[in-house]
Amino acid sequence: MSADDTLKVVTSSALQHLFSTNAVTAPISSFDLLARVIASSPPASSLLPGSDPAPKLRLTDLSRFERILENLSEHWDYGQIALSREEGPDGELTVMDVQLGAPRGGTSASSLQMTIRRKRKRVVDEDDDSAVGRAEEEETPERSEAWKPPPSTLESLSKTVKEVYNLMQQGTAKGRLLAEQFRSIIGSFEPICPHITKDECAKARRASLSNTKGLPAICDRIHFRPLLRPHTDPALGHCSYLNTCYSEPTYAQSPSIPPLPSHRQIQYGAQGQTPVSLPSGLGAGGRGKEKAPCRYLHFEVDWDVSDGQGLTEQRQMVKKKPYRLPIGLGPEGKEAKPLPPQWINCDLRRFDYSVLGKFHVIMADPPWDIHMSLPYGTMTDDEMRAMPIPMLQDEGLLFLWVTGRAMEVGRECMRHWGYTRVDEVVWVKTNQLQRVIRTGRTGHWLNHTKEHMLVGVKTVTDEHGNLKFPKWVNRGLDTDVIVSEVRETSRKPDEVYGMIERMCPGGRKIEIFGRKHNTRPGWLTLGNQLGNDQIYEEDLRERIKARYPERQLNPPPNAPGH
Repeated sequence: MSADDTLKVVTSSALQHLFSTNAVTAPISSFDLLARVIASSPPASSLLPGSDPAPKLRLTDLSRFERILENLSEHWDYGQIALSREEGPDGELTVMDVQLGAPRGGTSASSLQMTIRRKRKRVVDEDDDSAVGRAEEEETPERSEAWKPPPSTLESLSKTVKEVYNLMQQGTAKGRLLAEQFRSIIGSFEPICPHITKDECAKARRASLSNTKGLPAICDRIHFRPLLRPHTDPALGHCSYLNTCYSEPTYAQSPSIPPLPSHRQIQYGAQGQTPVSLPSGLGAGGRGKEKAPCRYLHFEVDWDVSDGQGLTEQRQMVKKKPYRLPIGLGPEGKEAKPLPPQWINCDLRRFDYSVLGKFHVIMADPPWDIHMSLPYGTMTDDEMRAMPIPMLQDEGLLFLWVTGRAMEVGRECMRHWGYTRVDEVVWVKTNQLQRVIRTGRTGHWLNHTKEHMLVGVKTVTDEHGNLKFPKWVNRGLDTDVIVSEVRETSRKPDEVYGMIERMCPGGRKIEIFGRKHNTRPGWLTLGNQLGNDQIYEEDLRERIKARYPERQLNPPPNAPGH
């Protein structure tokens, strides 16, 4: 028996055990299913001939595992497997449905469907659920035919509901037009190959494309290579934190990461003023584990000039569409070139906010006290309630990042500041390899893989007591879910800025508790790690100089762009 055949037998047995015990349910992605198969108990010794140990799958064997699933979907001794793959050669494979109960011996798909339909006409005694009765049914072929497998999620739906479900999965014409109109073509976004490494990508292309003559060996997306250091044990699989692991050199190189708790002062206003100092000898991405460096696999970008040659330009071309949706121009009612990034470095608890004026949009990522050890200083609940947010707006939107216990405290602060929560955005965090993070660094009960951003409107009512929404807000353009990669500590996804700027084109925007990486054209950023002030609005410069004569404001009034 070849190695692939042996691995197929082991996988088949593991799938039968996982689905029969309801340890996993369909639908489930191939990557998630592979992780469950790896974590499952080893197969019985009698399953394989000989005394050699059973082979084991690894997370890097995703392409190999998907080929096994495709073979099992054609014939599986334990039942039937229905698969679905997204469009394109690199589309994700999903196990949509699993039917157990087929007799060992190779029943065809058509006869199995007929058997299942016959079983539904039989009356089953639901009270008779003893294990002895089930064992007798498995041992007797005649009784096995009468056994009714539990219906799967998709199988239990009616025909009408299935049609509605399929329609809901299809994009609308408005959604396609909006995606085309706001599609980003800047070079800062590069799609990542789902096969991770170049070798796996080349294998997948050879397996999926019948004629690869004249085509590049790999796709034009970003690939990674594993970092094999002397202490690395590839058998352990991927590090949960990857490039955000505390033992990685790239972590200490980030200018946005403040010092560790043991190397900084406690108060909020002093964070980030001493150099980053990482403790020696860290394990598995955690702090305080000083026995050995992280032994799990880490990755770096694997790229050279010839990668995907001739395909990148084709991918970045945007097809011109004759249809354009009418999008509001914001509170000013006209298109205007935004000012360069502006920022003020200050202690946010003591700064005089009255000099800033009024804003149409406020975004804040406060250092909430979530009762956990964090790599930055925090503010108490009372300090947060005392923030002078109300004086910054007469009408407009407030976007407030919350997590953990701050989800309740943030809602309370919104009401205290005079806002009505109208929506909520969820950021689903992915790692360096674009997989959902499974070991977040926050959470008392569960590992957090997401963060929430509350969306509030300044509470202004009409004569009937109904909430008045700003007329200049563009509604219904974006969804309430952002899937984006985690970067430095507390750094939020860039996609949120695009979403806010589409809701409110133009207008004055301010971000509170920002760092240098948060500064953007059209925004004023307030924080205590921003360096020398930079202000372009003349009236704002005058108010700040009148209130704080000692402050040095850059650039000078006659600078270009001022």
